Amino acid sequence: MEASMERQWWIERALMLVALSAVGSLALITLFIFSEGLPVLAKAGLSNFLLSSHWAPTKGHFGIFAMIVSSVLATLGALAIGVPLGLACAVVLAEFATPTMRLILKPAVELLAGIPSVVYGFLGVVLLVPLIRDWLGGPGLSLLAVALILGVMILPTIISISIDALRAVPRTYREASLAVGATQWQTIWRVVLPAARSGVVTAIILAMGRAIGETMAVIMVAGNALRLPHSPLDSVRTLTSNIALELGYASGDHRAALFATGLVLFAVILVLNAAASLLRRQR
Repeated sequence: MEASMERQWWIERALMLVALSAVGSLALITLFIFSEGLPVLAKAGLSNFLLSSHWAPTKGHFGIFAMIVSSVLATLGALAIGVPLGLACAVVLAEFATPTMRLILKPAVELLAGIPSVVYGFLGVVLLVPLIRDWLGGPGLSLLAVALILGVMILPTIISISIDALRAVPRTYREASLAVGATQWQTIWRVVLPAARSGVVTAIILAMGRAIGETMAVIMVAGNALRLPHSPLDSVRTLTSNIALELGYASGDHRAALFATGLVLFAVILVLNAAASLLRRQR
């Protein structure tokens, strides 16, 4: 008995150490990003850094407003494409599909999450960009291409979490609705979806974080022009693509400005994850 309790004590301490190591790693990353990025924010001024579109780091200009706008528009475009498709697919798989169909389609959808982002970018360059250029005009490498690629990339996140949220709704809710004469679609629209709302919103928030943090596929299809977009067909540069493109040769304040850009992204992702956690607790 004593040997068993001692073994359990050691297992608990080992698991606690693993958990603390994960938290410690996150704390070190956070400290490093803040220590590298805060000096240039103090030097350039927070308002100039966030609200100016003049990005010429070798000349002392560190304005990322155009990149913030591009990132936000690309993310909103991805959500406009991915949320309706993902939610519709989740409803079909959770409410209408047979067990055999669900057994085949759900892993197939989740497999999309395992495809490297560079493959999505390659498909975008080869297939999507020429279509946009030939049918809609412009260079093809554009905000629209970014939104379409990201819309596909966030589908697994939305579908998987939404299916779990829909299937977590008690069966009695559906039976009660059908018992009073509602159709299956009315039951889904008026009963099941509202009951699963927090889980669905969590899926959308996590998909938003996935979209705003994507780099490689965005670099390949965005065109990477440093300007405010005035049309979906304009080339753009997002926050993540700017870091990836310039960090390899940046130094001094230029390098610090890229870390400050990462600090902005870190803050955005932190807020989104906190919102998702709060929504999970409300379920």
